[in-house]
Amino acid sequence: MLHGWNNFFTLAGAAASTLIGLLFVAITLGAGLSGPRAAHGARAFLTPTLIHLGGVLFESLFVLAPWSSAWPLGIVLACCGLTGLVYQIRVIFMQREIDFASPDWLDWTLFSAAPALANAVLIAGAAGLIAEKSFAPYAVAGAIMLLLAAGVFGAWDLTIFLAKSRDKT
Repeated sequence: MLHGWNNFFTLAGAAASTLIGLLFVAITLGAGLSGPRAAHGARAFLTPTLIHLGGVLFESLFVLAPWSSAWPLGIVLACCGLTGLVYQIRVIFMQREIDFASPDWLDWTLFSAAPALANAVLIAGAAGLIAEKSFAPYAVAGAIMLLLAAGVFGAWDLTIFLAKSRDKT
């Protein structure tokens, strides 16, 4: 069912792994900015970004594995989507408690709503894989693209935050 999608998932996985590496570079550059507020902010904004990018990487790897049928892949992706959705709900509550950042509507949309929607779409795509529906590859690809976009935005915002914080010290 996913024949012809190898290049897409290879590219998505490569992009996610590259961004994870760059995220670690950004973290290293901001290492001198530690403190209790920064640690709480990292848990609320940095860790979810890393989770989204890691999810894209591993979901792409799962899709590229030579499965005997689409059914086991659907189960694995459904578990990933369900876990990601539960985690994202937890993240939304954690992000609302942060007092040193005041994200605007675009930030909240890309930090909170986009990953939640992506995980819901991933669950639907996984169900489509199990039921052998034609929309399934598009749903899985769309979910992965949305998680990748949320990860890019999160990494960008983190880098901007670290650069501004560095200027103040």
